[in-house]
Amino acid sequence: MKRLRLFGFAVPMAALVAVLVAVFAGGAAGGAGNHLIRWDLIQLAGGPAPATITLSPGGKDSALANDGSKITLSGSGTFRSNPGNPQSVSGGGSWWTFSPTGSQTGTGTYEVTGFVSFADAPGGLPFPPFQDNIVGDNSAALAGLAVLTIAYSDGSEGVLTVSCDLPTTPASFPLFEGITASKGPIGYWNRLAPTGGPTFGPNENRTAFRVLH
Repeated sequence: MKRLRLFGFAVPMAALVAVLVAVFAGGAAGGAGNHLIRWDLIQLAGGPAPATITLSPGGKDSALANDGSKITLSGSGTFRSNPGNPQSVSGGGSWWTFSPTGSQTGTGTYEVTGFVSFADAPGGLPFPPFQDNIVGDNSAALAGLAVLTIAYSDGSEGVLTVSCDLPTTPASFPLFEGITASKGPIGYWNRLAPTGGPTFGPNENRTAFRVLH
């Protein structure tokens, strides 16, 4: 079993035991088929008892290009989970780009224009200590990797890769938590690891997939 961590910080072992049993008995929440999947770039907050951490939309994720320049995205959307077939997609968000020295070089919005692929992986979101504020159902959480095409408001196009790692995902699925992206000829291939937490910042670079139906 891989390290017992989620979103960049340790999770108590006791909170994961029941989830481990369910995950390895039933597999990942999505599985095969044509499920409607929601993706989000998320943020964390303190949660009411018995949960200690809530997961909500509205976060920001970043990745670096070869020279250290950075892209930051916010956003959410949906797609269907049957790779190899034409897909209707929805969603988008905002983008910001920065020079290697940190100066902002651009900003705007982006729209998801196409589906490339999605692969799910085993994993679960234990309650407690976590509470889902995205769809309100911890059992809908899904680990995996999605690749989507996007169009930026300045006329450039690119690819967005969203990766979500859950605490009970086994070591044979070495997922990362966060995004990578391209914008025109620039590949922002070096994802930034999760930072901050429910009560301290910057609270960034976290993602989520949820099975809607």
